[in-house]
Amino acid sequence: MNEKFDVPEVHPNFKINKIHFTISDLRKVAYNYIKEGEPYEGLVGDFILDWVKPSLYLDVQTSGSTGKPKKLRIRKDHMINSALATGKFFELPEKSTVLLCLPANYIAGKMMIVRAMVLGWELDMVPPSSNPLDQVFKTYDFCAMTPFQLDNSLGRLHLIKKLIVGGGAVSPHLQNKVQDLTTKVYETFGMTETVSHIAAKRLNPTNKKNKPIPFKVLPDIGISTDERGCLVVKAPKVAEDIVVTNDVVEIVTYKKFFWKGRIDNVVNSGGVKLHPEEIELKLNETIDRRFFVTGLPDDALGEKLVLFVEADFSEELLAQLEEDIKNLKSLEKFEVPKKIYLVQKFEETPNGKIHRENTVKSRNK
Repeated sequence: MNEKFDVPEVHPNFKINKIHFTISDLRKVAYNYIKEGEPYEGLVGDFILDWVKPSLYLDVQTSGSTGKPKKLRIRKDHMINSALATGKFFELPEKSTVLLCLPANYIAGKMMIVRAMVLGWELDMVPPSSNPLDQVFKTYDFCAMTPFQLDNSLGRLHLIKKLIVGGGAVSPHLQNKVQDLTTKVYETFGMTETVSHIAAKRLNPTNKKNKPIPFKVLPDIGISTDERGCLVVKAPKVAEDIVVTNDVVEIVTYKKFFWKGRIDNVVNSGGVKLHPEEIELKLNETIDRRFFVTGLPDDALGEKLVLFVEADFSEELLAQLEEDIKNLKSLEKFEVPKKIYLVQKFEETPNGKIHRENTVKSRNK
């Protein structure tokens, strides 16, 4: 049974595309988006109609970035709590100008709309394309993107003051590219079950110390680990149940943690558990193109660590990579890849992430 929800009036400073709407206005706006608007506006209309219904729960589709997509029920009051926490954490007061460039059929897009309604932001919408800033000619206080969108928007990112990046880990290669930007770029950590992000970390801090930066949790979030070393999230304001993840972490304080990688990516080589994501961060110091490390079956070790680099085949490049990796002081002996594969073009997912599994398969083609 769906409990009743008293839909709160929107903040008096809330605007969509420069126009203020009340809750009753939004019903008409939603129908207009669905009937007359572009497909992405239709998705916004669908969400607004769901939001103004007096039911407590919303059905939300997960993105499937860490498993098969599935439908979840989340509470609207949790979405409001999440919006308040984001406003506080990123210091985004009422009348902040924000850009929505994510589709409203997933939690990240829905939450940008809820934040604007609750916090009194001025929200503009553009089509959720791979290069969302292409036709943007004004500056915004805040925006959320996927890593793929960020990679395609670097030349125009000065238009955004604060950017959060989610929906997949930011590769070391992309992290390098944002270091000298004026935009404050944050990687977020979260999932649909926790109503978007529960932690964030700055990717391009002003005082560069070359030390890894941990994720810092948002207000009212409790963290711990289970017997596997995976993150457990207790966040009663945004999730009804305790959320057990498959993300291996190292907790630094009750507010901070380092993300080591997905437990499903761990390479067990000769009894030593290796986290590809950690090793990739180290290799990033010396490899200036797209790459990843993974495990392949090995008779002696069970699995051996190998490196895939996106490049045309060249004996010279292979020798150079081997030499550079050998001289990399931050790598432990067992973190040195046993073999390097040069692949002309990595396989990709529909939203531009490296498809590791398919790329590994393609090496034999």
